[in-house]
Amino acid sequence: MLNGVSSDKIVWATMVTDLTAFNNEAENTIVPSPRKPSWLKRSMAFGGKQGQVRRLLAAFGLRTVCSEAKCPNRSECYAQGTATFLVMGPVCTRNCSFCSVMKGSPMPLSKDEINRVVEAVRAMKLHHVVITSVTRDDLCDGGASFFAEMVAAFRRNAAGVTIELLIPDLKGDPDALATVLRSRPDILNHNVETVPSLYRTIRPQADYHRSLLVLQRASRFGLATKSGLMVGLGESPEEVFSVLDDLKTCGCRVVTIGQYLQPSPHQTPVKAFISPQQFKVFAAYGEKTGIPKVVAGPFVRSSYHASKIMEELLA
Repeated sequence: MLNGVSSDKIVWATMVTDLTAFNNEAENTIVPSPRKPSWLKRSMAFGGKQGQVRRLLAAFGLRTVCSEAKCPNRSECYAQGTATFLVMGPVCTRNCSFCSVMKGSPMPLSKDEINRVVEAVRAMKLHHVVITSVTRDDLCDGGASFFAEMVAAFRRNAAGVTIELLIPDLKGDPDALATVLRSRPDILNHNVETVPSLYRTIRPQADYHRSLLVLQRASRFGLATKSGLMVGLGESPEEVFSVLDDLKTCGCRVVTIGQYLQPSPHQTPVKAFISPQQFKVFAAYGEKTGIPKVVAGPFVRSSYHASKIMEELLA
């Protein structure tokens, strides 16, 4: 150990071909309207099934996290005929500084939303669906029973569709979590989002160890678990390695790592643009520790190419 950091992690950190963004604090500070590096410049996807997806979502009165969170991949996913459904309303009870989803006091749940999601998935002919929600700390179970009812509706009316739930931490309530786990989604996803040292500023109403406990309990229940985090918020490589160690210990089978991009001037600024080489190091380290699937790259997001990842898990 050296200053609390294992020699193994130091070796991995020094493998990076470009650590400028981490090692030089001056360069790690991004001025307003920074110029994105070449690897973050991409052309927008047009055509494909975009129009069809947007019309279907509008017809069924549904929201996607793709649009609400201003995901940079939304045009690509829509063009491929996929989307990640955002349920339980558009208003979140928490105030995470990285997220552009509306904050405030949510409206009551719409029970017919469950059937609308199922019908939309059938109309889109999806084989794998990702369903997430805003955090609903105003509800006694955090929305756990709504998630469970959603899975049950799919099992009744769309039996061939695999289901991935991306859930909030449910305030650490073991009974609420058990409600979700007993519904047996094919994948239980819960994102740790960032490293522990940044929780106070990035996720002030969340708790890193509480998130790990959600994943651990789901894994022990026998579900395939998945988690994700963003980089470029000021973390060090060693901190990311430690998160990967923790996720392995919790039994996570899939981890996604992507570049944080400030969705609007109201959210936390980007502190560093992480090189593609560094993402490769993160993926290699995670797989070396024993996580079966680590997907890491500048545009990777929690539900990006989720269907393909599901197929690989089932293979």
